[in-house]
Amino acid sequence: MVQLASLKEQKSALDAKISDLEKQLEAQGLIEKKLQTVGLKEIAVAPFRHYIDLQGRVDASESVAATSKIPGALKKVYIENGDFVKKGQLLAEIEDAVIQKNLAELEGQLAVVNDLYNRQKSLWDQNIGSEVQYIQAKNNKESLERSIETLKENWAMTKIYAPTSGTVDMVMLKQGQAISPGIPLCNILNLSELKIVGAVTEAYASKVKKGDFVQVYFPDLDKEITTRVSYVSQSINQANRTFIIECKLSQGDYKANQIAVMKIVDYLNPKAITIPVNFIQTGEEGDFVLIVEKTGTDQQAIVKKTNIQQGQNYNGFVEILSGLKEGDMLISSGFQEVNLGETVLF
Repeated sequence: MVQLASLKEQKSALDAKISDLEKQLEAQGLIEKKLQTVGLKEIAVAPFRHYIDLQGRVDASESVAATSKIPGALKKVYIENGDFVKKGQLLAEIEDAVIQKNLAELEGQLAVVNDLYNRQKSLWDQNIGSEVQYIQAKNNKESLERSIETLKENWAMTKIYAPTSGTVDMVMLKQGQAISPGIPLCNILNLSELKIVGAVTEAYASKVKKGDFVQVYFPDLDKEITTRVSYVSQSINQANRTFIIECKLSQGDYKANQIAVMKIVDYLNPKAITIPVNFIQTGEEGDFVLIVEKTGTDQQAIVKKTNIQQGQNYNGFVEILSGLKEGDMLISSGFQEVNLGETVLF
């Protein structure tokens, strides 16, 4: 180990002496100077976009829960997951035996009361009997009619109808199970009009507008589409300081609540000069990059420095507002090993 360390020290010392000697001989013109080789990138004008990245989800234009108006046990369920139903279609029935029994009893009572009323009315029309008896008979008849009407309304509520047209999703209850107002039998999704919903942080409230272009990627489908913002919420959620945006979605193999990675274009320069951000260096005078000026000799150029002004940046690329122009030759590799004014190979 000691011998290895000693040899490494000797090698380092020799390399330093060789480097110094080469520089002296190069300065005297006795040996040819070794030129560094660099990679070049020609500056070109191209569109530059800055995006706001967020995660959204596919949402149905209508997602409605079908539920009952009265409590009870389900007598029959007529639907299954995936069924298409029309608005007003019968979905299920609640046990109605007690209501039917009560209704039959009231209708029987009404038949007797009707007969008594008709008799009393006939007598009253002949000025026989008292007015009190007639009024009492009439009230008894009308009271029973109202009770029957109320019971029929309750009986109608034992039937659950589709509140909208669409596809049945997540049937949650089966025959025999209890249901009550607020407990859904199922969800009905209207997939004829889909949309993408996303939450944008408050910082971009002034930048996102209706009509902005949006690139949407669906990881599950490995599919990307371009659409536009169709709706921008005018209120900020106090809990997470975001606002909602929506984009219309055409028909396809999409599912409700499917993940959608959204990229909103909030800045566009159709004729921009952009370079990778790691090409930029910082000095006392600010940001700069190294370019070359060709000498006229094949494959040789002189290293020069140009100060730049940065604009927007996205995904590792930065917009250059000043300092570079189309056709400039930017040193893209090897710029860490060269000096200003040095002649290099490319």
